[in-house]
Amino acid sequence: MTDDLMDRLAIRDLVENWAVWRDAGDWERFRTVWHDDGVMMATWFQGVADDFIRVSREGFEKGVNILHFLGGTSVDVAEPRAIVQTKMTIAQRGNVEGVVCDVVCTGRFYDFLEKRDGKWGVVLRQPIYEKDRLDPVDPAAHLELDAELLGRFPEGYRHLAYMQTKLGFTVKRDMPGLKGEEVQKLYARGKAWLQGSETTGAAPI
Repeated sequence: MTDDLMDRLAIRDLVENWAVWRDAGDWERFRTVWHDDGVMMATWFQGVADDFIRVSREGFEKGVNILHFLGGTSVDVAEPRAIVQTKMTIAQRGNVEGVVCDVVCTGRFYDFLEKRDGKWGVVLRQPIYEKDRLDPVDPAAHLELDAELLGRFPEGYRHLAYMQTKLGFTVKRDMPGLKGEEVQKLYARGKAWLQGSETTGAAPI
């Protein structure tokens, strides 16, 4: 087995463990996928890994219901660096305008990884939000959304942002989507990371 293949298997294992351990509330093992300076960017949170783990745990214990499902993974390695893109869906359940709803957002995790002391870890996770939808859990329920609020958010995650706003989160409004300036900037930062950039190029937290 070549070193390149071993790296790719370890990276794929890391990506899958992130989703399983986070959604299961296995916080001790979830911490191991991050480097100490790791950063998480999400619609509802932007900050260092330790803070992300803390607020995720608090939400988990209060019944916040956010789950992740993974699809195919593309790995670009320039050891000790890697850029990893993984197809994913984010599924969240919550109360919207008095109706229990599920929102499903499809996109990609775009991960900046680095191998340190023989171990791969996440330096930055930046989701790309491609499209989403919102449905009442009870198909017979009547749901009316605030069109003005819905229109404040980018098309790729506007229903997810709507629900999260209604649940009390402050949602970032300039996350990258399938197309546009933000995702092109992200791709450029990823290319620079593989070429040895000293930083991921993410905005300071």
